[in-house]
Amino acid sequence: MSPAVTVGTPTSEFCAQLLTAGATPLPPRVARAARRSLLNVLGTAVGAARTPAIDVLLATAREQDGAGAVAVVGRAETVDWYWGALLAGTAAHLDDFDDTHLATVIHPGAAVLATLLSLAPELEVDGERYLTAFALGCESQLRIGNAVSPSHYDRGWHITGTCGVFGTAVAASLLLGLTAEQMEHALAIVSTMVLGHREGFGSMTKPFHPGKAAVNGVLAARLAAAGVRGIDDPLGDGGVLPVFADVVDRRELGGSFERDWELERNAFKPYPCGIVAHPTIDAAVAASGQMDDPAAIESVEITCHPLVPELMGHRQPRDGLQARFSAYHAAAVGLLDGQVGLVQFGDDRAVAPDVERLRGLITLLPTADCARDEATIRIERAGRDAVTVHIPHARGSLDRPLTDDELFDKVDRLAGPVLGPGAARRISAAVEALADAPGFDELVAAIRPTSTTEGEANR
Repeated sequence: MSPAVTVGTPTSEFCAQLLTAGATPLPPRVARAARRSLLNVLGTAVGAARTPAIDVLLATAREQDGAGAVAVVGRAETVDWYWGALLAGTAAHLDDFDDTHLATVIHPGAAVLATLLSLAPELEVDGERYLTAFALGCESQLRIGNAVSPSHYDRGWHITGTCGVFGTAVAASLLLGLTAEQMEHALAIVSTMVLGHREGFGSMTKPFHPGKAAVNGVLAARLAAAGVRGIDDPLGDGGVLPVFADVVDRRELGGSFERDWELERNAFKPYPCGIVAHPTIDAAVAASGQMDDPAAIESVEITCHPLVPELMGHRQPRDGLQARFSAYHAAAVGLLDGQVGLVQFGDDRAVAPDVERLRGLITLLPTADCARDEATIRIERAGRDAVTVHIPHARGSLDRPLTDDELFDKVDRLAGPVLGPGAARRISAAVEALADAPGFDELVAAIRPTSTTEGEANR
Protein backbone atom coordinates (compact mmCIF):
# COMPACT_ATOMS: atom_id res chain seq x y z
CA MET A 1 0.00 0.00 0.00
CA SER A 2 1.30 3.40 -0.93
CA PRO A 3 1.88 5.79 1.98
CA ALA A 4 -0.76 8.48 2.47
CA VAL A 5 0.13 11.85 1.05
CA THR A 6 -0.58 14.75 3.36
CA VAL A 7 -1.63 17.90 1.55
CA GLY A 8 -1.51 21.14 3.50
CA THR A 9 -4.15 23.81 3.42
CA PRO A 10 -3.61 27.01 1.45
CA THR A 11 -2.84 28.79 4.71
CA SER A 12 -0.41 26.18 6.06
CA GLU A 13 1.46 26.01 2.77
CA PHE A 14 1.61 29.80 2.56
CA CYS A 15 3.00 30.11 6.09
CA ALA A 16 5.51 27.31 5.54
CA GLN A 17 6.80 29.11 2.45
CA LEU A 18 7.06 32.40 4.34
CA LEU A 19 8.98 30.87 7.23
CA THR A 20 11.38 29.12 4.85
CA ALA A 21 11.95 32.39 2.99
CA GLY A 22 12.34 34.21 6.30
CA ALA A 23 15.16 31.88 7.31
CA THR A 24 17.02 32.43 4.03
CA PRO A 25 18.93 35.56 2.96
CA LEU A 26 16.97 37.66 0.52
CA PRO A 27 18.09 37.32 -3.10
CA PRO A 28 20.22 40.40 -3.94
CA ARG A 29 17.71 41.94 -6.33
CA VAL A 30 14.90 41.43 -3.79
CA ALA A 31 17.00 42.99 -1.04
CA ARG A 32 17.52 45.99 -3.32
CA ALA A 33 13.77 46.23 -4.01
CA ALA A 34 13.08 46.03 -0.28
CA ARG A 35 15.57 48.80 0.48
CA ARG A 36 14.06 51.04 -2.20
CA SER A 37 10.54 50.47 -0.86
CA LEU A 38 11.73 51.07 2.71
CA LEU A 39 13.56 54.28 1.79
CA ASN A 40 10.53 55.61 -0.06
CA VAL A 41 8.06 54.94 2.75
CA LEU A 42 10.41 56.35 5.38
CA GLY A 43 10.50 59.53 3.33
CA THR A 44 6.72 59.79 3.09
CA ALA A 45 6.33 59.11 6.81
CA VAL A 46 8.86 61.77 7.79
CA GLY A 47 7.36 64.21 5.30
CA ALA A 48 3.96 64.06 7.02
CA ALA A 49 5.31 64.03 10.58
CA ARG A 50 4.19 67.57 11.48
CA THR A 51 0.89 67.76 9.65
CA PRO A 52 -2.34 68.61 11.49
CA ALA A 53 -3.60 65.02 11.19
CA ILE A 54 -0.54 63.66 13.01
CA ASP A 55 -0.80 66.43 15.60
CA VAL A 56 -4.37 65.33 16.34
CA LEU A 57 -3.43 61.67 16.64
CA LEU A 58 -0.52 62.48 18.92
CA ALA A 59 -2.68 64.70 21.13
CA THR A 60 -5.22 61.90 21.39
CA ALA A 61 -2.47 59.44 22.32
CA ARG A 62 -1.46 61.74 25.16
CA GLU A 63 -5.05 61.99 26.35
CA GLN A 64 -5.33 58.21 26.31
CA ASP A 65 -2.11 57.79 28.31
CA GLY A 66 -0.31 56.22 25.37
CA ALA A 67 3.15 56.65 26.89
CA GLY A 68 5.84 54.24 25.77
CA ALA A 69 9.20 53.80 24.09
CA VAL A 70 8.14 53.64 20.41
CA ALA A 71 9.56 56.51 18.35
CA VAL A 72 7.19 58.81 16.50
CA VAL A 73 8.56 59.21 12.98
CA GLY A 74 10.04 62.65 12.36
CA ARG A 75 9.43 63.83 15.91
CA ALA A 76 11.08 63.69 19.34
CA GLU A 77 8.09 62.16 21.13
CA THR A 78 7.63 58.50 22.00
CA VAL A 79 4.41 56.54 22.53
CA ASP A 80 3.27 52.97 23.22
CA TRP A 81 3.20 50.26 20.56
CA TYR A 82 -0.47 50.85 19.63
CA TRP A 83 -0.11 54.55 18.98
CA GLY A 84 3.32 54.06 17.46
CA ALA A 85 1.86 51.73 14.84
CA LEU A 86 -1.15 53.94 14.18
CA LEU A 87 0.91 57.12 13.88
CA ALA A 88 3.60 55.66 11.63
CA GLY A 89 1.19 53.92 9.25
CA THR A 90 -1.03 56.98 9.03
CA ALA A 91 1.86 59.38 8.41
CA ALA A 92 3.40 57.16 5.74
CA HIS A 93 0.15 57.10 3.75
CA LEU A 94 -1.22 60.54 4.62
CA ASP A 95 -0.05 62.42 1.53
CA ASP A 96 -0.80 59.52 -0.84
CA PHE A 97 2.86 59.64 -1.80
CA ASP A 98 3.87 56.14 -0.68
CA ASP A 99 4.79 53.08 -2.73
CA THR A 100 2.17 51.48 -4.97
CA HIS A 101 1.94 48.00 -6.43
CA LEU A 102 0.39 48.85 -9.78
CA ALA A 103 -1.38 45.53 -10.45
CA THR A 104 -3.39 45.62 -7.22
CA VAL A 105 -3.09 49.33 -6.20
CA ILE A 106 -1.90 48.18 -2.77
CA HIS A 107 0.38 50.54 -0.84
CA PRO A 108 2.32 47.84 1.03
CA GLY A 109 5.11 49.74 2.73
CA ALA A 110 3.25 51.96 5.22
CA ALA A 111 1.63 49.26 7.32
CA VAL A 112 4.74 47.06 7.43
CA LEU A 113 7.01 49.97 8.36
CA ALA A 114 4.61 50.79 11.19
CA THR A 115 4.77 47.18 12.37
CA LEU A 116 8.56 47.20 12.52
CA LEU A 117 8.72 50.51 14.36
CA SER A 118 6.06 49.53 16.91
CA LEU A 119 7.91 46.33 17.87
CA ALA A 120 11.49 47.63 17.75
CA PRO A 121 11.92 48.69 21.41
CA GLU A 122 11.09 45.23 22.72
CA LEU A 123 13.08 43.14 20.23
CA GLU A 124 16.69 41.98 20.10
CA VAL A 125 17.00 40.89 16.49
CA ASP A 126 19.49 41.94 13.86
CA GLY A 127 18.95 44.32 10.98
CA GLU A 128 18.81 41.56 8.39
CA ARG A 129 15.77 40.11 10.14
CA TYR A 130 14.06 43.49 10.04
CA LEU A 131 14.73 43.84 6.33
CA THR A 132 13.49 40.32 5.67
CA ALA A 133 10.35 40.91 7.75
CA PHE A 134 9.71 44.11 5.82
CA ALA A 135 10.15 42.34 2.47
CA LEU A 136 7.93 39.37 3.38
CA GLY A 137 5.32 41.59 5.05
CA CYS A 138 5.01 43.50 1.79
CA GLU A 139 5.20 40.39 -0.39
CA SER A 140 2.51 38.46 1.49
CA GLN A 141 -0.08 41.20 1.15
CA LEU A 142 0.74 41.64 -2.55
CA ARG A 143 0.26 37.94 -3.25
CA ILE A 144 -3.04 37.90 -1.39
CA GLY A 145 -4.01 41.05 -3.28
CA ASN A 146 -3.25 39.36 -6.59
CA ALA A 147 -5.42 36.41 -5.55
CA VAL A 148 -8.51 38.59 -5.06
CA SER A 149 -7.95 41.21 -7.79
CA PRO A 150 -9.59 42.88 -9.54
CA SER A 151 -13.05 42.15 -8.13
CA HIS A 152 -12.06 42.88 -4.53
CA TYR A 153 -11.22 46.49 -5.32
CA ASP A 154 -14.18 46.75 -7.67
CA ARG A 155 -16.49 45.82 -4.77
CA GLY A 156 -15.40 49.00 -2.99
CA TRP A 157 -12.81 47.66 -0.57
CA HIS A 158 -9.65 49.66 0.09
CA ILE A 159 -7.19 46.89 -0.60
CA THR A 160 -4.35 48.58 1.28
CA GLY A 161 -6.22 48.03 4.53
CA THR A 162 -7.84 44.69 3.83
CA CYS A 163 -4.72 42.94 2.55
CA GLY A 164 -2.44 45.05 4.71
CA VAL A 165 -3.52 43.26 7.89
CA PHE A 166 -2.12 39.99 6.55
CA GLY A 167 1.22 41.57 5.68
CA THR A 168 1.54 43.11 9.13
CA ALA A 169 0.62 39.85 10.84
CA VAL A 170 3.30 38.08 8.79
CA ALA A 171 5.95 40.71 9.57
CA ALA A 172 5.10 40.67 13.28
CA SER A 173 5.09 36.86 13.35
CA LEU A 174 8.55 36.75 11.81
CA LEU A 175 9.96 39.34 14.19
CA LEU A 176 8.38 37.72 17.25
CA GLY A 177 9.61 34.27 16.26
CA LEU A 178 6.26 32.54 15.86
CA THR A 179 6.07 28.94 14.67
CA ALA A 180 4.28 27.98 11.45
CA GLU A 181 1.19 26.95 13.41
CA GLN A 182 1.20 30.18 15.39
CA MET A 183 1.54 32.20 12.18
CA GLU A 184 -1.46 30.36 10.73
CA HIS A 185 -3.48 31.38 13.77
CA ALA A 186 -2.18 34.94 13.54
CA LEU A 187 -3.57 35.08 9.99
CA ALA A 188 -6.83 33.53 11.19
CA ILE A 189 -7.15 36.10 13.97
CA VAL A 190 -6.28 39.05 11.74
CA SER A 191 -8.72 37.85 9.05
CA THR A 192 -11.45 38.98 11.46
CA MET A 193 -9.84 42.44 11.64
CA VAL A 194 -9.79 43.47 7.97
CA LEU A 195 -10.67 47.08 7.27
CA GLY A 196 -11.00 49.80 4.70
CA HIS A 197 -13.40 50.90 1.96
CA ARG A 198 -12.98 53.28 -0.92
CA GLU A 199 -15.68 55.63 0.35
CA GLY A 200 -13.02 57.03 2.67
CA PHE A 201 -10.90 58.32 -0.21
CA GLY A 202 -10.36 62.05 0.02
CA SER A 203 -10.92 62.15 3.79
CA MET A 204 -8.72 61.94 6.89
CA THR A 205 -9.88 58.35 7.45
CA LYS A 206 -8.14 56.86 4.40
CA PRO A 207 -4.59 57.08 5.82
CA PHE A 208 -5.81 55.42 9.03
CA HIS A 209 -6.14 52.16 7.08
CA PRO A 210 -2.45 51.15 6.98
CA GLY A 211 -1.96 52.46 10.52
CA LYS A 212 -4.84 50.40 11.86
CA ALA A 213 -3.71 47.44 9.73
CA ALA A 214 -0.38 47.55 11.58
CA VAL A 215 -2.14 47.69 14.95
CA ASN A 216 -4.31 44.72 14.04
CA GLY A 217 -1.45 42.64 12.64
CA VAL A 218 0.74 43.14 15.70
CA LEU A 219 -2.17 42.36 18.02
CA ALA A 220 -3.02 39.20 16.07
CA ALA A 221 0.58 37.97 16.24
CA ARG A 222 0.74 38.64 19.98
CA LEU A 223 -2.52 36.79 20.57
CA ALA A 224 -1.41 33.82 18.47
CA ALA A 225 1.86 33.65 20.39
CA ALA A 226 -0.14 33.61 23.63
CA GLY A 227 -2.26 30.67 22.46
CA VAL A 228 -5.36 32.21 20.89
CA ARG A 229 -6.56 30.06 18.01
CA GLY A 230 -8.63 30.88 14.95
CA ILE A 231 -10.17 28.88 12.14
CA ASP A 232 -7.94 26.26 10.55
CA ASP A 233 -7.65 27.74 7.06
CA PRO A 234 -8.32 31.50 6.87
CA LEU A 235 -7.02 31.69 3.29
CA GLY A 236 -9.03 28.66 2.17
CA ASP A 237 -12.56 28.20 0.90
CA GLY A 238 -14.10 28.81 4.32
CA GLY A 239 -12.02 31.88 5.03
CA VAL A 240 -12.25 35.55 4.20
CA LEU A 241 -11.00 35.56 0.61
CA PRO A 242 -14.32 34.42 -0.96
CA VAL A 243 -15.93 37.25 1.00
CA PHE A 244 -13.44 39.64 -0.55
CA ALA A 245 -13.88 38.69 -4.18
CA ASP A 246 -16.10 37.00 -6.74
CA VAL A 247 -13.12 35.04 -8.04
CA VAL A 248 -10.16 33.91 -5.90
CA ASP A 249 -7.02 32.62 -7.60
CA ARG A 250 -5.00 30.94 -4.86
CA ARG A 251 -2.24 30.12 -7.31
CA GLU A 252 -1.11 33.69 -6.68
CA LEU A 253 -0.20 32.72 -3.12
CA GLY A 254 2.48 30.34 -4.36
CA GLY A 255 5.48 30.87 -6.55
CA SER A 256 9.15 30.71 -5.76
CA PHE A 257 10.61 32.99 -3.13
CA GLU A 258 13.94 32.47 -4.85
CA ARG A 259 12.91 33.86 -8.23
CA ASP A 260 9.50 35.54 -8.33
CA TRP A 261 8.73 38.45 -5.99
CA GLU A 262 5.87 40.91 -6.44
CA LEU A 263 7.92 43.37 -4.39
CA GLU A 264 10.12 43.89 -7.42
CA ARG A 265 7.03 45.31 -9.15
CA ASN A 266 6.41 47.87 -6.44
CA ALA A 267 6.49 51.43 -7.81
CA PHE A 268 7.24 54.87 -6.38
CA LYS A 269 5.20 57.97 -7.01
CA PRO A 270 6.62 61.23 -8.33
CA TYR A 271 3.38 63.02 -7.37
CA PRO A 272 1.40 62.98 -4.07
CA CYS A 273 -1.98 61.81 -5.34
CA GLY A 274 -3.82 58.83 -6.80
CA ILE A 275 -1.44 57.08 -9.16
CA VAL A 276 -3.97 56.72 -11.98
CA ALA A 277 -3.74 60.49 -12.54
CA HIS A 278 0.03 60.51 -12.94
CA PRO A 279 -0.02 60.19 -16.76
CA THR A 280 -2.39 63.16 -16.83
CA ILE A 281 -0.02 65.18 -14.65
CA ASP A 282 2.94 64.34 -16.87
CA ALA A 283 0.96 65.51 -19.89
CA ALA A 284 -0.24 68.69 -18.17
CA VAL A 285 3.23 69.67 -16.96
CA ALA A 286 4.67 69.05 -20.42
CA ALA A 287 1.88 71.10 -22.02
CA SER A 288 2.39 73.98 -19.58
CA GLY A 289 5.81 74.58 -21.09
CA GLN A 290 4.18 75.21 -24.46
CA MET A 291 1.77 77.89 -23.23
CA ASP A 292 2.45 81.50 -22.35
CA ASP A 293 -1.01 82.44 -21.05
CA PRO A 294 -3.13 79.89 -19.13
CA ALA A 295 -5.98 82.43 -19.11
CA ALA A 296 -6.38 81.77 -22.86
CA ILE A 297 -7.40 78.15 -22.25
CA GLU A 298 -10.96 77.55 -23.41
CA SER A 299 -11.23 73.79 -22.97
CA VAL A 300 -9.15 70.77 -22.01
CA GLU A 301 -9.83 67.19 -23.05
CA ILE A 302 -7.97 64.30 -21.41
CA THR A 303 -8.03 60.82 -22.88
CA CYS A 304 -7.39 58.42 -20.00
CA HIS A 305 -7.99 54.97 -18.53
CA PRO A 306 -11.52 54.35 -17.13
CA LEU A 307 -10.15 54.12 -13.58
CA VAL A 308 -9.28 57.82 -13.67
CA PRO A 309 -12.84 59.18 -13.38
CA GLU A 310 -13.84 56.23 -11.20
CA LEU A 311 -11.16 56.86 -8.57
CA MET A 312 -10.40 60.55 -9.12
CA GLY A 313 -13.67 62.07 -10.20
CA HIS A 314 -13.94 65.00 -7.76
CA ARG A 315 -14.42 67.96 -10.10
CA GLN A 316 -14.25 70.70 -7.50
CA PRO A 317 -12.53 69.41 -4.34
CA ARG A 318 -12.92 71.44 -1.16
CA ASP A 319 -9.52 70.76 0.39
CA GLY A 320 -6.15 69.17 -0.24
CA LEU A 321 -7.23 65.68 0.77
CA GLN A 322 -10.06 65.69 -1.74
CA ALA A 323 -7.78 67.24 -4.35
CA ARG A 324 -5.60 64.15 -4.19
CA PHE A 325 -8.54 62.28 -5.71
CA SER A 326 -9.33 64.79 -8.41
CA ALA A 327 -7.85 64.27 -11.86
CA TYR A 328 -9.39 67.63 -12.74
CA HIS A 329 -7.33 69.29 -10.03
CA ALA A 330 -4.17 67.36 -10.93
CA ALA A 331 -4.40 68.49 -14.55
CA ALA A 332 -5.27 72.07 -13.63
CA VAL A 333 -2.34 72.64 -11.29
CA GLY A 334 0.00 70.90 -13.72
CA LEU A 335 -1.06 73.31 -16.46
CA LEU A 336 -1.02 76.41 -14.25
CA ASP A 337 2.05 75.79 -12.11
CA GLY A 338 4.20 73.67 -14.39
CA GLN A 339 5.00 71.43 -11.43
CA VAL A 340 3.04 69.23 -9.05
CA GLY A 341 4.09 68.57 -5.47
CA LEU A 342 2.76 68.87 -1.94
CA VAL A 343 2.09 72.59 -2.38
CA GLN A 344 -0.20 71.91 -5.35
CA PHE A 345 -2.25 69.54 -3.21
CA GLY A 346 -2.48 71.87 -0.25
CA ASP A 347 -5.73 73.36 0.99
CA ASP A 348 -4.96 76.81 -0.43
CA ARG A 349 -4.39 75.59 -3.98
CA ALA A 350 -7.47 73.37 -3.80
CA VAL A 351 -9.75 76.42 -3.55
CA ALA A 352 -7.73 78.95 -5.55
CA PRO A 353 -9.91 80.80 -8.12
CA ASP A 354 -7.60 80.15 -11.09
CA VAL A 355 -7.58 76.43 -10.32
CA GLU A 356 -11.35 76.29 -9.83
CA ARG A 357 -11.88 78.02 -13.17
CA LEU A 358 -9.61 75.65 -15.06
CA ARG A 359 -11.03 72.53 -13.42
CA GLY A 360 -14.41 73.54 -14.77
CA LEU A 361 -13.05 73.57 -18.34
CA ILE A 362 -11.69 70.00 -18.21
CA THR A 363 -13.39 66.97 -19.73
CA LEU A 364 -12.22 63.42 -19.04
CA LEU A 365 -12.55 61.00 -21.94
CA PRO A 366 -12.08 57.50 -20.50
CA THR A 367 -11.46 54.68 -22.94
CA ALA A 368 -10.61 51.03 -22.47
CA ASP A 369 -7.98 51.39 -25.22
CA CYS A 370 -5.92 53.67 -22.99
CA ALA A 371 -3.41 51.94 -20.69
CA ARG A 372 -3.29 52.82 -16.99
CA ASP A 373 0.03 54.61 -17.40
CA GLU A 374 -0.99 56.49 -20.55
CA ALA A 375 -2.80 59.76 -21.20
CA THR A 376 -3.31 62.39 -23.90
CA ILE A 377 -4.19 66.00 -23.19
CA ARG A 378 -5.57 68.45 -25.79
CA ILE A 379 -5.91 72.12 -24.93
CA GLU A 380 -7.95 74.56 -26.99
CA ARG A 381 -6.92 78.22 -26.61
CA ALA A 382 -8.48 81.48 -27.73
CA GLY A 383 -6.63 82.87 -30.73
CA ARG A 384 -3.87 80.28 -30.51
CA ASP A 385 -3.12 76.82 -31.82
CA ALA A 386 -4.25 73.82 -29.82
CA VAL A 387 -1.65 72.02 -27.71
CA THR A 388 -1.60 68.24 -27.62
CA VAL A 389 0.69 66.05 -25.51
CA HIS A 390 0.66 62.26 -25.40
CA ILE A 391 2.29 60.33 -22.53
CA PRO A 392 2.74 56.64 -23.40
CA HIS A 393 4.17 55.72 -19.99
CA ALA A 394 4.00 57.88 -16.87
CA ARG A 395 6.98 58.60 -14.66
CA GLY A 396 7.07 56.10 -11.84
CA SER A 397 5.44 53.36 -13.92
CA LEU A 398 7.11 49.99 -14.46
CA ASP A 399 8.22 51.19 -17.90
CA ARG A 400 9.62 54.45 -16.48
CA PRO A 401 10.56 53.67 -12.86
CA LEU A 402 12.17 56.29 -10.68
CA THR A 403 15.94 55.92 -10.70
CA ASP A 404 17.87 55.65 -7.45
CA ASP A 405 18.84 59.32 -7.79
CA GLU A 406 15.23 60.38 -8.40
CA LEU A 407 14.07 58.35 -5.40
CA PHE A 408 16.73 59.94 -3.21
CA ASP A 409 15.74 63.42 -4.42
CA LYS A 410 12.12 62.66 -3.51
CA VAL A 411 13.09 61.60 0.01
CA ASP A 412 15.33 64.64 0.33
CA ARG A 413 12.45 66.97 -0.56
CA LEU A 414 10.24 65.27 2.03
CA ALA A 415 12.68 64.79 4.89
CA GLY A 416 14.73 67.99 4.61
CA PRO A 417 12.00 70.42 5.71
CA VAL A 418 11.20 68.23 8.73
CA LEU A 419 14.60 67.00 9.91
CA GLY A 420 16.94 69.51 8.30
CA PRO A 421 19.70 69.33 5.69
CA GLY A 422 21.36 65.95 5.34
CA ALA A 423 18.39 64.00 6.69
CA ALA A 424 17.82 62.06 3.47
CA ARG A 425 21.47 61.05 3.36
CA ARG A 426 21.31 59.76 6.94
CA ILE A 427 18.13 57.83 6.23
CA SER A 428 19.49 56.40 3.00
CA ALA A 429 22.73 55.32 4.67
CA ALA A 430 20.82 53.60 7.48
CA VAL A 431 18.64 51.74 4.99
CA GLU A 432 21.63 50.62 2.94
CA ALA A 433 23.40 49.37 6.07
CA LEU A 434 20.36 47.69 7.64
CA ALA A 435 21.16 44.12 6.61
CA ASP A 436 24.52 44.34 8.37
CA ALA A 437 23.31 46.34 11.38
CA PRO A 438 22.99 44.81 14.86
CA GLY A 439 19.40 46.02 15.11
CA PHE A 440 16.99 48.81 14.15
CA ASP A 441 18.39 51.58 16.34
CA GLU A 442 20.45 53.34 13.68
CA LEU A 443 17.53 53.53 11.29
CA VAL A 444 15.20 54.82 14.02
CA ALA A 445 17.74 57.48 14.96
CA ALA A 446 17.95 58.60 11.32
CA ILE A 447 14.21 59.36 11.16
CA ARG A 448 14.11 61.41 14.36
CA PRO A 449 15.24 64.97 15.09
CA THR A 450 18.89 65.61 15.78
CA SER A 451 19.96 67.93 18.57
CA THR A 452 19.63 70.89 16.21
CA THR A 453 16.08 70.07 15.16
CA GLU A 454 14.67 68.59 18.38
CA GLY A 455 13.45 71.93 19.65
CA GLU A 456 11.54 72.52 16.45
CA ALA A 457 9.95 69.07 16.70
CA ASN A 458 8.65 69.81 20.20
CA ARG A 459 7.12 73.20 19.40
